[in-house]
Amino acid sequence: MLINYLVFPKINPVIFTIGPISFYWYGFMYFISFLFVMCFLRYRIKSVNSNWTKREIEHLLFMSFWGVVLGGRIGYILFYAYNFYFENIFFLFKIWEGGMSFHGGLIGVIVVLIWFSYSTKRNFFQVSDFVIPAIPFGLGAGRLGNFINGELWGRVTINTPWAMLFPNARDQDILLASSDSNLSSLFNYYGMLPRHPSQLYEMFLEGVFLFIMFNFLIKKSLPVGTISGLFLFFYGVIRVIVEFFRQPDFHLGLFQGLISMGQILSFPMIVIGIAIIVLSYYRYL
Repeated sequence: MLINYLVFPKINPVIFTIGPISFYWYGFMYFISFLFVMCFLRYRIKSVNSNWTKREIEHLLFMSFWGVVLGGRIGYILFYAYNFYFENIFFLFKIWEGGMSFHGGLIGVIVVLIWFSYSTKRNFFQVSDFVIPAIPFGLGAGRLGNFINGELWGRVTINTPWAMLFPNARDQDILLASSDSNLSSLFNYYGMLPRHPSQLYEMFLEGVFLFIMFNFLIKKSLPVGTISGLFLFFYGVIRVIVEFFRQPDFHLGLFQGLISMGQILSFPMIVIGIAIIVLSYYRYL
C-alpha cells in the first residue's frame, strides 16, 4: 500500500540579504535564543530574590555564547568531521551553514561556568542550576534551525505515516536504494526515501519537554546540583533514544553497526548525571 508521505517544505535558509551580507535562519535561532535566555534569567533573579545582578547575567551570557559557538564548532570538527575540515579549513568559519556539536558546545559552556563561578566566588553547581532551566529553549530553537536547513534528517522508515521526503538526502537515498530492492522500488516511485523528521523529535523532546520539566522542578526545594545532574541524565537518555531515529553521519555510520557517535558521547552524560544527583542528595556539592 502506497502512503502519501509528507514532503519537506523547502525553506530558503536565508531570511534576507542586504548587499553582500545575508542573514540566515540558523543564525537567527541563536540570536532569539540569546535574547530569550537573557530575558528569562532576568526574570528569574527577580522571582527568586537572588543575589545576581543584571550585569552578571549579561556577562555570563556573552561568555556562554562564545562557549557554545566555539565549543560547538570545535566539537563538531573533532567528533564528526575532522578530515573534512582539515581539508576545507575555511569552512570552519561558515557556522550559518550548520555543523555544530551539542556535546562540544556543552563543554564550552562548562568551561565558561567554571571561570564565572571562580571569578564571582560562587559554587559552580549553584550557577549551573540557575542557568539550566533556560537552556532547553535554545536547544529546541537549534533543532528547528536544523529542520529549516533540511539537515540532520532521520533514518528511512516505510510504515510511518508522518515520514518525510527530504530532497537534501537524495544522494544518500540513491546509495541506500541501490543496495536494497524494496527501497529501490520505493525510491523509483517517490524519487526519494521517506525518513523520520528526527529534527522535530529532538525539538520537542530536548526543547519543549525539558523546558517544561525543569521549570516545574525549580519550584521544588532540591539540593544544590540536582538540577544539573538531572539535565545531564535526561538529555543523555533523550539523545540516546532519538539517535535510533536519526540518520548517522554518512561518513561515520554506526560503530560496530550498532551505535552512533551521538550515543557514544551521550552515555557519559547519563553516568555523570547520576553521580551528580547522588552526590547532591548526600550534600557533597
